Amino acid sequence: MTEHFIGIDVGTGSARAGIFDRNGRMLATGKRDIALHQDGPDIAEQSSEDIWRAVCASVRAAMAQAKLAAEAIAGIGFDATCSLVVLGQNGASLPVGAHGDASRDIIVWMDHRALAQAERINRIKHPVLAYVGGTISPEMETPKLLWLKEHLPESYDAAWQFFDLADFLTWRASGSLARSSCTVTCKWTYLAHEARWDAGYFHQIGLGDLAEQGFERIGIEIVPGGTALGQGLTVQAAADLGLKPGTAVAAGLIDAHAGGLGSVGVRSPHGTALTRMAYVFGTSACTMASSREPIFIPGVWGPYFSAMVPGLWLSEGGQSAAGAAIEQLIGFHPATPEAQRLAAKDGLSLPAWLADRAAGRSDELSDAVRLARSLVVVPDVLGNRSPHADPQARALIAGLGMERDLDHLVALYVAGLTGIGYGLRQILKASRAQGAMIEAIVLSGGAGRHPLIRQVLADCAGLPVLVPDDVDPVLLGAAMLGATAAGAFQDLAQAMTEMAPAASAFTPAGGTIAALHDRRFAAFDHLQDAARVARDLMRATEDHAVSEWTT
Repeated sequence: MTEHFIGIDVGTGSARAGIFDRNGRMLATGKRDIALHQDGPDIAEQSSEDIWRAVCASVRAAMAQAKLAAEAIAGIGFDATCSLVVLGQNGASLPVGAHGDASRDIIVWMDHRALAQAERINRIKHPVLAYVGGTISPEMETPKLLWLKEHLPESYDAAWQFFDLADFLTWRASGSLARSSCTVTCKWTYLAHEARWDAGYFHQIGLGDLAEQGFERIGIEIVPGGTALGQGLTVQAAADLGLKPGTAVAAGLIDAHAGGLGSVGVRSPHGTALTRMAYVFGTSACTMASSREPIFIPGVWGPYFSAMVPGLWLSEGGQSAAGAAIEQLIGFHPATPEAQRLAAKDGLSLPAWLADRAAGRSDELSDAVRLARSLVVVPDVLGNRSPHADPQARALIAGLGMERDLDHLVALYVAGLTGIGYGLRQILKASRAQGAMIEAIVLSGGAGRHPLIRQVLADCAGLPVLVPDDVDPVLLGAAMLGATAAGAFQDLAQAMTEMAPAASAFTPAGGTIAALHDRRFAAFDHLQDAARVARDLMRATEDHAVSEWTT
């Protein structure tokens, strides 16, 4: 009766908890929303207290649904977005913005305030950047720390600990300051394959004080995901969560990596865990592929050692905006208010309603691409994470006319989906060019639930898309961590095998549909190139105007 495990996932908009048995069967779930503060297009902040309350409420809701006693839970695992948490002495929250609101103590992953700091770091060309695809992103933590030091030195100086969000949650649960090798390797430039921080990098970029302090504010003890932390749940955390003190707490993962953990081992004849790419499709999109040896792919983060599966190297790509890009895209259309009313009447979100409408107008799901007609969308609303590593890139729509009706909104939606799919195709192309072997895509994430989306992604990528059956892979991955920490399995690899679900397969269309996607992908590439040229021309125009004005 004690072989139940809780996976806790903290995304951008909510905290969720899932209760699983030893076979990977999900028994119950709970969910609570979390607040997101956006004071500008590049600013996104959250509250660690708000998130902890949501975590506790979601766990209690799942436990009530499962009708289990606290003693039935043997271990818990956390995953979270790669957001920066800033805490002072005794864990007091510190403000991360000029507003001075200490409750807003998190710079969210999607926050791009540190763009200038990232550009300065990249100009240094330090060797550690080879392990982030050659270019550091403003979504990573060292540019954000540098921004904080330069713009809010009072918060920076007062900080006792800087946490990645998953590590904050495990500290809050267990009292352990150990960091996950996943978080610090993927987002903080820790060199896991050499088990060290590079002090020279921190000195060169302007964060030498962290090195001089022995890295005690960003992590001295680094452990693989699934490692049991401290003495398990503290008395206070157990009371907050409604669980038993001492329940095993596992070192966590970034949310996308938990989705990868819970999905790449699915039972399917298409590929193996080493030849499958996990694709987590949510607000943003992440791709993750494992290999036995390091593979250096320009514009793709990594290779990271033991960042997802202990002992394997990880290459991580993705798009800074995916589900968020679709919502932004369809929000502009004149027919959107009418579509929103109809979607609400049917009890659906607007994207789900549009997917239903597109699917209903096609004999086969693959035929839906024809609805896009001449519309081509480059959905880089938050820059291009991979493979161009261009945070200043912006979106482009080609083929707009004077249409204002619902059918045109559906066409724009389908074009946006194919834009997401072609971004995935670019990552596959860049990965294969460096020798990566990828035979299938394993899909997870809330934005990819509709069958139309799954088929469109398969057609755009030209690979089978596998979808784990009857389980949420992100929550399952987090539960695998908890099960490993509790000693239910010898290691995380065994947990991945024994808790793995079966999967449904969406195979890519051939013939005329494949040829159509080839042409649309070529157009997508050309438009993306043209957008970069146009941006450079506009920048030169602005620079010339400023020069003439000052003269």
